[in-house]
This record gives sequence, C-alpha cells and structure tokens, in this order.
Amino acid sequence: MALKLVQPPVDGRQSETALAVARGTMRLLHAHGFCVVSELSLASGRRADLVALGRSGEIWIVEIKSSVADFRADRKWMDYRAHCDRLFFATTQEVPCEIFPPDTGLIVADAFGASVVCEAPAHRLAASTRKSMMLAIARAAALRLQALNDPHGPYGDMD
Repeated sequence: MALKLVQPPVDGRQSETALAVARGTMRLLHAHGFCVVSELSLASGRRADLVALGRSGEIWIVEIKSSVADFRADRKWMDYRAHCDRLFFATTQEVPCEIFPPDTGLIVADAFGASVVCEAPAHRLAASTRKSMMLAIARAAALRLQALNDPHGPYGDMD
C-alpha cells in the first residue's frame, strides 16, 4: 500500500520568503533530532513561528524574520523567551546578521536547508512551564493531524 502524503493548508499570513525560511529551518531542526510545530499559540497569547521539541525535552522557539523591516516592526519576540530553553531567529542570507540581538541564536536558511550561525544561550524552563509547553505542542500536533484526516470535522482553532 502506497503512503499518501497530506499537506497542511497554508494560512496565508506568511510571505513566500518566510515560508521558505521556515521550511529550511524545519529541515535543520529535524536533522538535529527535533520535532517542529509551526504557528503555536502560547500561554501568553502570542503565537510562535516555530516551536521545536527535542528528544530530551528541550524546547526551542524560532522566530522567522524575512527582512529588516519585518524585524524592526516586531517586538513581541521578547515574550517568547519565557516559553523556551533557547530562542533563535531565522532569516535569509540577504538580511544582515548584525541587526539581531546578541543574546539570541541565529539561523540562516533558504527553502532547502539552514545553518546555525550563532548558538542561542540556554535558559532552562521551570518544570511546570516545560510541562505546559509539551502539552501544547502535543495537542496542536494531534489536532492538526485529526484535521488533515477529517478536513470537515470540528477541529477549528483549538491549539
């Protein structure tokens, strides 16, 4: 029996550049043993671009910035630090690396891959926050799989 690949719908909020950076970054994270959920709602009410869960339970958040203007217009990324062990930015080769804060990691990506240019410093989550993040990641992933299998079901925006 052939495996049928099902693609989640694109929600229309991201530019083509941001989608390409996300794809390459997800490939990099997967190669490092992480599973990734995109556009995850956080307890703070913010929505993280990529949330990665490692085999050891480590949680990384990656904020995608497709241009200098995109970075300068957005200050909500500072709230993400409370929800992860490491915080990264991901961008294209055309965006100057110097604009990103030195206390975050940096990933440079295209649609086919990515590389870590600067490691993010670790700041370990409290056990209760880690548990709530792991549950949020698991619920979002499970609901999205259900919605793919049953596109007309009542799954809506439950994550």
